[in-house]
Amino acid sequence: MRRLLVTLAATLALFGLTNAFAATPPKPAKTETAVFAGGCFWCMEHDMQGVPGVLKVESGYTGGHVKNPTYRDVTSEQSGHYESVRVTYDPAKLDYGFLLYRYWKLVDPTDDGGQFCDRGPSYRPAVFVTPAQRPIAEKSRAEAAKRLKSGTMKAQILDLKTFYPAEEYHRDYAKRHALDYAAYRTGCGRDATLKQVWGG
Repeated sequence: MRRLLVTLAATLALFGLTNAFAATPPKPAKTETAVFAGGCFWCMEHDMQGVPGVLKVESGYTGGHVKNPTYRDVTSEQSGHYESVRVTYDPAKLDYGFLLYRYWKLVDPTDDGGQFCDRGPSYRPAVFVTPAQRPIAEKSRAEAAKRLKSGTMKAQILDLKTFYPAEEYHRDYAKRHALDYAAYRTGCGRDATLKQVWGG
């Protein structure tokens, strides 16, 4: 009886282990990254996380001259950095061109003084690119400019240097502080402005 129970337990354990492996989706063989600035990185992070094929979105800072900047450094407008997000995605399911198309719809590229209620250089819209990404981004920018319902395109395409992840407090902010995030987003007028800029 004991031997039967041991055998049964081992079989069940093996079955459970097999199912666990089967339930775990395989990691893509190759991933790529894209870096975007579009005002508050809480909003950019939240909106990019919902794109099919996106594996990870990180809030952070890039474009400036200060190494390992803090949030205070960036919002002081003395570091040269932009609030930004780094998007890791599966190129077998999503291409860079579509990410760019999605990005433009999330920002007001006619405003180079900030974004929505957040004002200052660190909140300006920009796409940070590698040499291989630049021609794709420039073409996408030109196409987006034609779709604008008002204003002129002012968002820049800039060379990507170092991306610095933001402090833990800012990561996944919309998920961890849903009510505060919703109140901020509504109060900032982000969605209302986007409708004016892009229509719909």
